[in-house]
Amino acid sequence: MMGRLRLAHLLLAAASMSLLGAEAAYIRYNTSAGVVKGKLNVHMVAHTHDDVGWLKTVDQYYVGSNNSIQDACVQNVLDSMVPALLKDKNRKFIYVEQAFFQRWWREQSDIIKDTVKGLVSSGQLEFTNGGMCMHDEAAVHYIDMIDQTTLGHRFIKEEFAQIPRIGWQIDPFGHSAVQAYLLGAQVGFDALYFSRIDYQDRGKRKGTKELEVVWRGSKTFGSSADIFSGIFPNNYEPPTGEFYFEVDADSPIVQDDPLLFDYNVEDRVNAFVAAALAQANITRTNHIMFTMGTDFKYQYAESWFRQMDKLIHYVNKDGRVNALYSTPSIYTDAKFAASETWPLKTNDFFPYADKPNSYWTGYFTSRPAFKQYVRMMSGYYLAARQLEVFKGRSNSGPTTDSLADALALVQHHDAVTGTEQQHVANDYAKRLSIGYKKAEELVSTSLACLSESHSKSHCKSPTTNFGQCPLLNITYCPPSEVNFSQGKSLVVVVYNSLGWKREDVLRIPVMSDSIVVHDSERKEIESQLLPIASASLNIRDKHVKAYLGTSPSAQPKFWLAFSASVPPLGFNTYIVSSGKRSASVSSTSTIYSQGGKNGKLQVGQGRLKLHYDTAGALSRYSDSKTQVQASFQQKYKYYIGHDGSGSDYQTSGAYVFRPIGTVPIKTDGQVPLTILRGPILDEVHQQINSWIYQITRVYKAKDYVETEFIIGPIPVDDGNGKELSTEIVTNMATNGIFYTDSSGRDFIKRVRDYRSDWKIEVHQPIAGNYYPVNLGIYVEDGSKELSVLVDRSIGGSSIKDGQIELMLHRRLLYDDGRGVAEALNETVCFDNQCEGLVIEGKYYLKIDPQGEGARWRRTFGQEIYSPFLLAFSEQDGGNWVNSHVPSFSAMEPTYSLPDNVALLTLQELEDGSVLLRLAHLYEAGEHKDLSALASVDLKRVFHDKKIGKITETNLSANQERAAMEKKRLKWKVEGPPSEENVVRGRSVDPSNLVVELGPMEIRTFVIRFDHR
Repeated sequence: MMGRLRLAHLLLAAASMSLLGAEAAYIRYNTSAGVVKGKLNVHMVAHTHDDVGWLKTVDQYYVGSNNSIQDACVQNVLDSMVPALLKDKNRKFIYVEQAFFQRWWREQSDIIKDTVKGLVSSGQLEFTNGGMCMHDEAAVHYIDMIDQTTLGHRFIKEEFAQIPRIGWQIDPFGHSAVQAYLLGAQVGFDALYFSRIDYQDRGKRKGTKELEVVWRGSKTFGSSADIFSGIFPNNYEPPTGEFYFEVDADSPIVQDDPLLFDYNVEDRVNAFVAAALAQANITRTNHIMFTMGTDFKYQYAESWFRQMDKLIHYVNKDGRVNALYSTPSIYTDAKFAASETWPLKTNDFFPYADKPNSYWTGYFTSRPAFKQYVRMMSGYYLAARQLEVFKGRSNSGPTTDSLADALALVQHHDAVTGTEQQHVANDYAKRLSIGYKKAEELVSTSLACLSESHSKSHCKSPTTNFGQCPLLNITYCPPSEVNFSQGKSLVVVVYNSLGWKREDVLRIPVMSDSIVVHDSERKEIESQLLPIASASLNIRDKHVKAYLGTSPSAQPKFWLAFSASVPPLGFNTYIVSSGKRSASVSSTSTIYSQGGKNGKLQVGQGRLKLHYDTAGALSRYSDSKTQVQASFQQKYKYYIGHDGSGSDYQTSGAYVFRPIGTVPIKTDGQVPLTILRGPILDEVHQQINSWIYQITRVYKAKDYVETEFIIGPIPVDDGNGKELSTEIVTNMATNGIFYTDSSGRDFIKRVRDYRSDWKIEVHQPIAGNYYPVNLGIYVEDGSKELSVLVDRSIGGSSIKDGQIELMLHRRLLYDDGRGVAEALNETVCFDNQCEGLVIEGKYYLKIDPQGEGARWRRTFGQEIYSPFLLAFSEQDGGNWVNSHVPSFSAMEPTYSLPDNVALLTLQELEDGSVLLRLAHLYEAGEHKDLSALASVDLKRVFHDKKIGKITETNLSANQERAAMEKKRLKWKVEGPPSEENVVRGRSVDPSNLVVELGPMEIRTFVIRFDHR
């Protein structure tokens, strides 16, 4: 019976095949289709999305190790891509992450390299985006975005003579205006494609066919910085209908052999056409893109291309739509050729939510210590590159290259975001540490060369040894923690990487109170000793042991504070030594407990005063120069992270912020205050609770408030994860409006519970109003502005009128279900014990008359990003000033950059040329005086060098600016043209070498100096 049944099935199958007229034979698939007018063109873009670290480290992903976590090997992707493309000249593939590609490239033979160059030149292999990673857009600073993109773009140009045309930010969790106009248009991209926008926004755009828009990200540049932007209908994966073709994928392949069972060509073609028509219904023009790939796919590339060959062949035989191998460049050109008029998008795409209770706003703060480390290394890298130029780049000695590579990696959207697994975060930090050590050696050698009078140029082997203190934030600085008796002195060389003269207060830990400070002219200068708080010493003892494996031999007793004045792009020298302190110049801080007349307290020796009430709470801010007065409170609170109970299982985690309740933090009884007063600054110390310590500083010569916080370990023994915020509360009437920066550059207006692109349904009134803060946040009421600047990327908001809040730390107990598969529960271990992470940081506050806050935000914002670089040496005897150059500036002695211009990049390239970037700091209309055209005289900047040739380039320095602007596509926008008055600097005249910069303009140059 079974035999007869099987025979019947075989006869039926044979009859079916006969009816189809099929026979087993070689099929030459026709994959040659291009764009066909009058048909719906389905652009099939073969791609892989390769995170440079997430669940595994970047190297584990590359070589394919640690596969118990995730089966992924980028080496396999790139190895198999080459023969797959060679098999059919019509096949195309795009690749993005240069950190992986460069690892692979250096392992290849000359034959393979020549083959790949051929694939690139023919257009089969296209580099898209082209940075070292696909950087984040919320927790990154624009300077880091530029640097990592430049690193990748210049490699592609040097190796392949190619210039990436398309931005491909398909996985970051929301998208910034700076990405659109700066890292898009000003890089020279013709289009930008991405995926993650708010689910409500996406739904509305599908209905109005506005998933593809022209994005005008800059108010200042207007239409001149427009970029065509495409938002994928769902994600960056293949369309619905099961079109995943990895070896182990579940999707049905195209089975077209009539002699085998499961012949399904018609079914597969119908599914493809259905998916195409569905996407066409929400897309303008007759061109749609299918993103054929996803995370770490094409590990055996032929498994994908074989099926896509068949789909193109059979879909085009069917004739209802036209399928073709394509790239984002081909797709963009087709969209442009359609001559469509596109909807206009302004501002940005933050915050991002993928469900009603799932706002991805927690990662703005996640891993706050790591975020601070990234920011510290970024500022250090900027300064180190400058010093490398002054000394001269060495082919054999230390360079900044290792730090450049590490910094590029950590801009990845699962790195600085804090959304990686813990062992991956450790790997990123290790890479930064290794890069720092090499750059530290370069910095020390460069400063030694510059400070030794006999070796101002072409320094070979300086003899001065400099130490540095990267752990100064935890009160650890071995060079300064020495006994200054026996005639020894501490030499402090203070380097200023800004383009203008700068004065700031330095603080270094010392052991003794018998200390004097002299400047480079041997004059004793004012100094102040402040006892080091026990909270600071506690984190010092624990963390030094955790980081270095050994405990410090002795504890310093005081902070030594003194004011340093340093010329632009230069250094000044200060000598700290043992001696009797002149009472009129140096003093030890006077320590007060809380109190005064009626129990009230006033802090501040200069124009700025803080007033505390009888309960020890901050109550008022006053500035005698500006006449600004404001009632003022500062508080702490924590949000309880949702545990996923109830009908919606969404928890608060590394990505998602979902609070279930708010708990104000109150001290038991009266807040105990300790006040330190002195000639340079006043400090107010507060133990807020057992895990929050705060120091508020008011400097005599400064006009802002500095708040230092030590937070942690956040207790979780009650079973609740906690998200710690500080809030500044005033009586300002701000009408739900506040402003946050876009990647440290432009400020964007935010309106509570409002979106300009759609009518929002508010499900999360707190998390849904959080935004990324890289530089600062401010509110205004028509008469004054309250600004807060930060020392790292964090989340911030104005949840109530007159209020600003910053999320400073997070410790959570549940994974939020977005793939990382770990709770955000950071610990530090020492002596075989682990406890929750303690963080130290600062934020800065100022209240200005309306319209005056921009100057402080911009100028001081640069100073936060680029702090003084301190180097220490020991002087035995008093001969330092005689044997060394005590002061130096790379600029002409009387010159500095204008107040509205910053030097972003000064870097010697491998070919000996120098990369220079200058940035105007102000938006159009931001300040009545400083939002104006500025000029920089390069002859005075490089007064001891002669510029032989200067070439202006695009932002990423891989093409000349004029050529880039000439070929960029200009897109048509719906609505009447806007009135614009864009101010840009003129071309640089080689004879006078003056660079003009209009508001928000960044200009990039490659310079060659004549050797005199």
